[in-house]
Amino acid sequence: MITTLPPGLRDEIEQLHDDYAETVDRQDIEAWPQYFTEDCLYLVTSRENHDAGLPHGTIYCEGLAMVCDRAAATRDCTVFEPRYLRHFIGRVKVDAVDGDTVRARTPVLVVESVSDQAPHLLIVGAYHDVLRRTADGLRIKERRVVYDNFRIVNSLVFPV
Repeated sequence: MITTLPPGLRDEIEQLHDDYAETVDRQDIEAWPQYFTEDCLYLVTSRENHDAGLPHGTIYCEGLAMVCDRAAATRDCTVFEPRYLRHFIGRVKVDAVDGDTVRARTPVLVVESVSDQAPHLLIVGAYHDVLRRTADGLRIKERRVVYDNFRIVNSLVFPV
């Protein structure tokens, strides 16, 4: 258990979360990959799969090339109803700091608005992150978005 964090670390992680959420919420899908390291893992999975140690993901991207492919497919290939996301991010819990690597968990709630429907909860869960300090600041080496809801109401188009 960490008792004292390096000065400014929590603020730096929260800024990363804020920038990431703003990028996704404004649908700047081309900018989304900038938050990841080259050797990243991005996984959106249910709590049931996470707790069982199963690798299945609603979205699974291993490496920056797959993250970029996901961004391109969302922008160019995927057909979906117009929608908007809004992220609500809780307080970061830093689990470990080891050199340039930080392990943290952060509660997240994502609301989705689709066409003329009432907004609904898309994701209720947490980010389980491994962050790495780079020359450009903190980047996501691993993000496991673990959702507690039993199903995704419509479809998962944009990253969360």
